[in-house]
Amino acid sequence: MARVVVVEAHTIPERPPFRLAVGDVVSVGRRDQEWPAFVFVTGSEGSGWVPARHLSSESGRATAIAAYDTTELPTSVGDMLEVVTRDDEAGWLWCRSADGREGWVPARTVEPADE
Repeated sequence: MARVVVVEAHTIPERPPFRLAVGDVVSVGRRDQEWPAFVFVTGSEGSGWVPARHLSSESGRATAIAAYDTTELPTSVGDMLEVVTRDDEAGWLWCRSADGREGWVPARTVEPADE
């Protein structure tokens, strides 16, 4: 797995993580201005930002066509992370920290680590 070093700290939102399963029906809200690949959805289990491509529609009611977990990983400058999954279209990386925690980190906040 690729390793990256954090060059800009990332703090996580106050809301709890939201997990979307294939087949979940959600209400689709607004598109994110900073992260245009994402729309805000609300389902029976909560709400959160998910990539629009994971939904059958980008407005009104939609069905999830791919699973998604909104968990974000808080980071500090200098943290070393393992990249588990890349979402280049959305601009985020699913990473694992040295203590085993996992979550999404904005790709723009990390650089490749010198091995």
